[in-house]
Amino acid sequence: MIFMLQKYQNILVPVDGSYEAELAFKKAIAVAQRNGSDTTLHLVHIVDTRAFQNISSFDTEMVEQVTETARQTMEGYVKEAKEIGMTNITYSIEYGAPKVLIAKEIPEQQKTDLIVIGATGLNAVERLLIGSVTEYVTRTATCDVLVVRTDLDNKLALTKEQKKAAKKD
Repeated sequence: MIFMLQKYQNILVPVDGSYEAELAFKKAIAVAQRNGSDTTLHLVHIVDTRAFQNISSFDTEMVEQVTETARQTMEGYVKEAKEIGMTNITYSIEYGAPKVLIAKEIPEQQKTDLIVIGATGLNAVERLLIGSVTEYVTRTATCDVLVVRTDLDNKLALTKEQKKAAKKD
């Protein structure tokens, strides 16, 4: 019997600093390491420009602050990945609508063959009103999508209550 394993070359990981994104990042590293040293991990942080449309005193300083925070977060992820042994890791900070950028534009530019994305942290009402980025990506991406719901030991991610309790400690 011959087994053919999918070998991913270009893995995209959207990260936003959330717990769910952290889980996706860690799983993506594990997948990349299993796929060999020529696998590239591309991290992306998307600044949702729609969030700024309602601000009447919109100024560039606000965007610069958000961008700087994103850059620091991304460099932290890159450092962590390199410490674990990843060599092919890049990141970008993009501006626009996260759904379309993650599902279509960035995968096309990066020749992505796997998107590793955290399960949404939105509640049912928020998903109804604004829609889940993860749900959109799984429906419309033209490559494989791994939705991460568990940690590296395949234990369920913390609930919102558990996360709050952990922050207090």
